[in-house]
Order: sequence, then C-alpha cells, then structure tokens
Amino acid sequence: MKEFFQILVNSIFVFSVIFIWLMLLYQFILTIGGFLWRNKLSKESYNFSENELPSVSVLIPARNEEKVIGKLIESLLQMKYPEEKIEIIVINDGSDDRTEEIVRDFTLKDKRIRILNIPKEESGKGKGEALNKGLKEAKNDVIAVYDADNIPEPDSLYKLCGALISEKKLAGCVGKFRAYNKGRNLLTRLINIESIAFQWIIQAGRWFFMKISFIPGTNFVIWRKVLEEIGGWDRKALTEDSELTFRIYEKGYRIKFLPVVTSWEQEPERLKTWIRQRTRWAMGNSYIISKYLKKILKTKLNFSLIELLNLVYLYYLFVFAILFSDTLFILALSKIIRITVIGPYAELWAFAFFLFLIEILIALSFEREDNLSNFLLSIFAYLTYTKLWVFVVLRALYFQYFSKKEKKWEKTERF
Repeated sequence: MKEFFQILVNSIFVFSVIFIWLMLLYQFILTIGGFLWRNKLSKESYNFSENELPSVSVLIPARNEEKVIGKLIESLLQMKYPEEKIEIIVINDGSDDRTEEIVRDFTLKDKRIRILNIPKEESGKGKGEALNKGLKEAKNDVIAVYDADNIPEPDSLYKLCGALISEKKLAGCVGKFRAYNKGRNLLTRLINIESIAFQWIIQAGRWFFMKISFIPGTNFVIWRKVLEEIGGWDRKALTEDSELTFRIYEKGYRIKFLPVVTSWEQEPERLKTWIRQRTRWAMGNSYIISKYLKKILKTKLNFSLIELLNLVYLYYLFVFAILFSDTLFILALSKIIRITVIGPYAELWAFAFFLFLIEILIALSFEREDNLSNFLLSIFAYLTYTKLWVFVVLRALYFQYFSKKEKKWEKTERF
C-alpha cells in the first residue's frame, strides 16, 4: 500500500509539472505572436470616407447603472463617426435607481439616443436576454455593444467599423479594454496587469497565429445579419460573449482583435466583487464546455475544438495541476509526504517563475507600464493573485454541479 501511495504521489507531481509547463510554453509562443501583431498593426492605416462607413446601432444593457451610465453616453456622443449613421439604444433592464431618469435627460438633448424599458416582470434575465431585446429594436446594419461602465475613446467605432468592412470573412471586430480605476487599490492594480497580459498574450497571440479572438463582452462591433443568422445571444449563458464567439466561428466567420481600439472600464474594487465576477466567468465557460464538447469532438479540427480544448485545459487541467503541485509542495516541506522522483524540479520552478515574469513584462511594455512597481506586483501576483483562480474555479464547479441555487447572470457591482 505504501509503495502504491508513493507511485501515486510521484505520478501526480510529474503530471502537474508537465501540464503547468505546457501552458507556460503555449503562452510564451502567444507572447511572441502578440509582439508580431503589434508590429504589424503599426503599419496599418485607417482612412475611410464617411460614405464607406456602415450605419451602427450601439446597444447598452443597463441594470442599476446610475453611477456610470452618464459618462458612457457622453463619450459615445463625442465619437468621431457620422451623426446620421449612429443610434444609441440603452436597454433599461428593470433598474430601480436613477438609470432611466439619467438616460431620459440625454434623449431630450440628442435624438440619436433611445431608451428601451424592459418591464419589471420580464427583467433581470441576464445580459444576453437584454441584448436580444435591443437587437429587435435596432435599425442599423452593424451592432456595437458597450457595458455601462465603459468610456470608449473617440475613434473606437471609426476603427472597428472600418476594419469590419475591410475583410469579407469578418463577422465582427473587438477592441481592447483598460481599467480607468487601475490605481484605486492593490486589487485593481493586479487586475490591470492581468487584463493587459490577457489581451496582448492570449488575444493578440491567438489572432496573429490562428486568426482567433474572443468577444470580450464590450467594445466590439458585429454585422447585424450575422447575429440574426446565428439566433442572437444565448440567454442561458453566463458568459454570453464567449458562447456567441463559438457560434460565429462554427459558421465559418472570423472576429478580428484590434488592440489599437481602446475602451476604459471600471474593474472590481473589492475582493468579494472580484470573486463573484470571476466565478460567473468560470461557470459560463463550464456551460460552454458542456454545451459543445461532444458536438465539436465529432467534427474536424477547427477553431471551436482548439478553443474548447484550451478552456478544458485552462479551467480544469491547468488549475488542478497548480492545486496538486502546490499541495504536494507544502506537504513535502512539512515532511508529511516524500516526492522521490529525481529531477531538477527546483530549477524548473525557478525557470517557470522567470518565464512568467518575462511574458508579463513584455505585455506590460506594449502599454508602457513595464515599471518597477508593476514588476514587483507581478512577482506578488505569481505567489497570490494567480492562486486565487484555483479557489474561483473550485467555487464555480461547486455551484455548477453540486449547488441547488439557481444559476443566473449577476451584474458586477459598480463603485
């Protein structure tokens, strides 16, 4: 029995090391792709006449957004886009604060703004359902989506729509999001580093090498005809943006990532809010896996299969590899167990740590944020923030498969 237990401990440890290293190497390759995509973007030009640009309906799902909705509408009214080609629809999803009042004041000042009130008895069914209702009211050829806490830069729609009409295979284009409250506290600083790394490594790298990118839920445009072809948003999905991405690629379309298009958003300022938000993300990805896994495994190798396997790897294998390796490391230090596999594991851990820092610092340099403060925060994040994801995924799995609590979309708290 002792011998079997030792073999089990050694096997779990070795497989954990392998899985962690595979993910690190994959992300390092994507980091190179992000660097190459950044260089290529610097040579692209954005010169489109007003006649070329399509008409746009901007959808803003809003539920109790009195703290932020005004700034978003003001930024949209300052967009460098033909006035006659844009309409702004605020979908008031049963708000019980001053959201409707604030939006109505704007409708009196500018005819491009409309408000769609969802009755109380039909409200609160999630962002996807709200967007579907907005889609039915939209009149224009292109649909743009912004979360209520966003402040997009003035050229955002011009660049997104210009890129959209430039390539026939594109169903949509997505921009980059940045945190405007990044300096608020330690948590927002860590989220800022994470979001920069995600976009310049995962999004930019995958687009450069595989022409793959994910809809991030805000700061994106998509052809209305494509949305109607695939049936709009899945109202059951907790991450309606990711689920929509799958169906778009299944139809043979592409979604282009344009990090030159920036929208500033508010990130969670409290750990409790962050945990709830990220739990919803993890549960949403579990839903996508359960919805598409069997179906996609029967098809030829394509985007959906690649990305689904990546989700499985990231949210299951990689997270559990971290959990097991950290647990075994602590138990071994405490001399409760022994790891008898011979190998340069201390060197591997040190190099993994070094590789992690290199990837993060390269991504930060693209935003000119590769400073000493962020370098030290990246070290801190490796030891703490990244480990919180293990807790988040375990929490999501519990709610997804064991809890009897109703699974519903929860709006992120505003500050």
